[in-house]
This record gives sequence, C-alpha cells and structure tokens, in this order.
Amino acid sequence: MSDRTPIIRRDLEFFPVQHGGRQLILIRDQLGLVQEGKAVEPSLYTIMILLDGTRTIRDLQMELMRQRGGLLVGSDEVESLLASLDESFLLDSEKFQKERDQIIINFTSNRIRPCAHCGHAYPDNSSELKEKLDEILASQPTVPDPEGKIRALISPHIDLSVGYEVYSSAYQVIRHRAPSRVVLLGVGHQMPEGLFCLTEKDFETPLGVIKSEQTPVNRLQEAGGDIISGNDFAHRSEHSIEFQLIFLQHLFAETSFTIIPILCGSIQTSLSDYDRKSYLEKAKPFLNELMQILADPARDTLLVAGIDFSHIGPKFGHEMPAGYLKGQSEAHDRRLLKYLSGLDADLFWEESRSVQDQYNVCGFSTMACLIEVLPPCRGHLLNYQMWHEEATRSAVSFAAVVFTSL
Repeated sequence: MSDRTPIIRRDLEFFPVQHGGRQLILIRDQLGLVQEGKAVEPSLYTIMILLDGTRTIRDLQMELMRQRGGLLVGSDEVESLLASLDESFLLDSEKFQKERDQIIINFTSNRIRPCAHCGHAYPDNSSELKEKLDEILASQPTVPDPEGKIRALISPHIDLSVGYEVYSSAYQVIRHRAPSRVVLLGVGHQMPEGLFCLTEKDFETPLGVIKSEQTPVNRLQEAGGDIISGNDFAHRSEHSIEFQLIFLQHLFAETSFTIIPILCGSIQTSLSDYDRKSYLEKAKPFLNELMQILADPARDTLLVAGIDFSHIGPKFGHEMPAGYLKGQSEAHDRRLLKYLSGLDADLFWEESRSVQDQYNVCGFSTMACLIEVLPPCRGHLLNYQMWHEEATRSAVSFAAVVFTSL
C-alpha cells in the first residue's frame, strides 16, 4: 500500500480566493466533474500538488507530519484523504478516467458544439446578449475604417467584463467587413497533445448556429497528419473561439458566413526545440494548406485570432507580484506586437526565445501560426491593456490588432 503513487488531475485549475475572511484555493474543472465552487484549505492544496506520480503514501505521511509539527500520521489517514479526493474527481484515477472517457464520447459524437460559457461569461438570452455586445462596442470612440482591405484581426479572449474596451476597439474596426468565411484561430488551453485541434462541428450560441466548413477542415486534417489532435474534445469548453463568434454573429447578423475553427496547442510541449525552424519542420504542410484556404479567390475570407498576451504574478508561477514584473512583460508584449505587425517571423520567435517565454504569453502558438499564413499585409495596434487581479497579485495583458493589405 505504501508504494502507491497517486496523481492529481493535470487538467484542473486552482485560484486563491478570500471567503469569510479565510484564504481558500478554488478549483475549476472544465469537465464539470468537480463540484462547482469547490474550494480547499491551503494546507490540503499543498498536499494535492505533491501528487505528481513520484510520491508514495509514506512520502505523504511525512509531509502531513511536517505540517502538524511532527505529530504521527497513520497510513490509514492518508488513504482516507486520497479516497476523499478520488470521490471528488480530483485524482487521475480509474474512476475519473471512466467518467472522462464517457464525456469525450458524448461530445465527439455530436454534430453541434453547444455554447459552453453562455449564462456565465455572457447572457444566454439572445436579446440580452445583443444589448450586452452593443454596450461593449459603444464603450470606445468610433474607430475609423483603416486603409487597405482588412485581412485579419487579433482580439482578446479574456473575460468580456474585463477586456470590453479592447474588444470594442477590435470589433468596431471590422463592422463593415462582412466576410463569407471566417478562419477562427484560438488557444487550446485544454489541449493535451498536438499543435492544432480541428473540428467539423457547427457552433451554437444564443445568436444561432454557425456552420463549419467540413471540406477545408478535412484538407487541413490531412495536411497536418500527426500534429493534429486525435479528437476535437479540446473545443468543448474552450472560450477563445466562442467569445469571438458572438461578436461576429452580432456584427454580421445579415450575412451568411461559415467558419473554420482551429485551436493552437502548446509549442513547448509539441516541439523538441523551441524555435521557428523546428516549428516549420512539423507544421509547414498544415500552414501551406491554411495559406491556400485564406487565398482562395472564390471566397472572401477573414482570419480572426482570439488571444491574450502576458500572464504574470504568483497565479501564473512567478515568485514576484505582477506589479514588479509589469514593466518587463509589457516591453516584451510590445516587441512581440512590433514584429508580428511587420510579419517578421524570425524576430518574433527570437523575442520569445530570448526570455524563454518567461511571461507566459498564452497566445504565442496562435500568433506563430498567424504570422506564417497571412498574405503581405501590415498590422496596426488598436488597443493594449493589462488587467490586474489584486487578490492574487497577478495580471494578464491583451491587445487588439488589425491587419490590412499593403
């Protein structure tokens, strides 16, 4: 029994919160197996993060004894604690895997991807949602139409109530665009494997159902081969595409457009070397196919990428608070934006490599894709902001960028 090496689920998110004058750790589970709003004491969280598959029951006994000032802790108490965690679907156990596999089967067998965040991040009533989006779009001064044809847009994917001014800057600028097809690039926050995750599913929001184009998705799947995720489950709870879609549906309500939804996974975990050369060696056939889709003269195609930039502070693994790191991370963001706007892929990659992605730019893989597939054009920064979460002394930055033909 003492040789067991229990493992905490790696797909869970943890956030420090204050409740009733006490500090707790809130658990967020995109699968919905963990009870919503469940939080644990910091002392239990300290034990939970030790469950990485290398520590035995005896190791956990020793940690509990250390927490209690040397008081003896029996193996039966540790077993009881682990049983409780397993009952709550916090462990990567047989019980959890069975439930997860059934959820994956249920999702992948459906033809429609239902909205995952309506009723929480935004209203699930169409009239209320339209009113909310109008309020967001009106929160910033009117953006003049840029010179040249709009080819692509970068918008945030942070919570709408936080990033509303930058969302406004982004979507005001394309209000007269009305494309017939939109390639939607998002960040695969829950992608366990693959550089890209595709889906043929149509997307449903309170504003209706938007059809995905199956033929180009199949072409991309074939071109990508083994760099494509084995299934489309990462799309189930992903917000980075969903948040863009509601704005597009609202702005282009009178236009019949289709979508090609693509999530971009972690480059660090997918490549042996963190550089552009390694990326292109794996992704070039996929990128070439996407480039051809964007250049198709028979379709008016717009590319929209939902990304955020730096994630800094203790919530994201830094020892120092965001206030201390803000100047450095913002300078990094702006250099990335400069190279991205000029479509200088080599300098864009070198900038991230030079800091070893120290500031956790979650949209890097999505921008790495975008910079390779765009036609000759120029990016124009519309807005850049950083949101500070005081409770965790952490912050997230985000921006709006429009790309127009030269």
